[in-house]
Amino acid sequence: MKILVTGTAGFIGFHLAERLASRGDDVVGLDNINDYYDQRVKYGRLAFSGIDGDAIGYGRLVHSSKHGNYRFVKLDLEDKTGIDELFRTEKFDAVCNLAAQAGVRYSLSNPEAYISANIVGFLNILEACRHNGVHNLSYASSSSVYGLNELQPFSVHHNVDHPVSLYAASKKANELMAHTYSHLYGIPTTGLRFFTVYGPWGRPDMALFLFTKAALEGRPIDVFNYGEMQRDFTYIDDIVEGIVRVIDNPAQPNPDWSGAAPDPGSSSAPYRVYNIGNNQPVRLMDFISAIEQALGKSIEKNLLPIQPGDVPSTYADVADLVRDFGYKPETPVQEGVRRFIAWYREFFNA
Repeated sequence: MKILVTGTAGFIGFHLAERLASRGDDVVGLDNINDYYDQRVKYGRLAFSGIDGDAIGYGRLVHSSKHGNYRFVKLDLEDKTGIDELFRTEKFDAVCNLAAQAGVRYSLSNPEAYISANIVGFLNILEACRHNGVHNLSYASSSSVYGLNELQPFSVHHNVDHPVSLYAASKKANELMAHTYSHLYGIPTTGLRFFTVYGPWGRPDMALFLFTKAALEGRPIDVFNYGEMQRDFTYIDDIVEGIVRVIDNPAQPNPDWSGAAPDPGSSSAPYRVYNIGNNQPVRLMDFISAIEQALGKSIEKNLLPIQPGDVPSTYADVADLVRDFGYKPETPVQEGVRRFIAWYREFFNA
């Protein structure tokens, strides 16, 4: 297939593009390489995929020196003219939209960035898919959409109308927008609610990266909710495996769906939503212990109250993922953390 993957200078998009290119798909990667976090990591990911940073220019496709079937373009999702031209020229079979303004806490101080990238940008993707015959659109949602929900494990069949951050609200909006296009235009769309993704080449704004960096520099770490936070930490390779299966199997209408008792996770249209999580919540203090074990040193901790926009616990119900794709993430946290630490030491010569 010819597949567009947006966000390929980002964590998940980079890994997905590598996987698809390695199996022989014709892949175009897209990213605007913004400065939300350390651009060295973003350019490092691109370099690993054979994309020469010096050859990158806005709107220009760059061929990978590693994969003959992988090209990259620097482009903003909000650039409707550029997005439309790319779709018209390339004629993609499938699109996986992973580009977004990420981060719960950043959304408290920079709300405009989320409307621009996550709402306007996603609309441009939907419109381009509509007008260019794309057969399958998958896109990143987030476990953040569960917001104030307390019933766990979180299920795609639960109502999610009470987000606690604008980031979460923008992801819920993406799901609603996708359903509209599935209903009106028959575009198969699948939303993927990722649960705390971690692993090599991870995001520098995430806990694992921040804790590792601080520990190696001999600094204390801030531990919110006094370490009692629980997260369904999910290893990057498990996330990518789930995405690939969704790309290979476009959403189908649910023949049993009823407007009298509407199921939020499916539709009479070709629309689906899935959780991709490890299905095993881990206490934050236990996660930190795994980091300490992998580093062979203890970390000084500043215990702090929970921050606005954070939820105390996440726990993914992956029954639908297992039923429809015969797949369930399973990498243990200790193993995933060990692999991340090994990558971090190599990349930063730490």
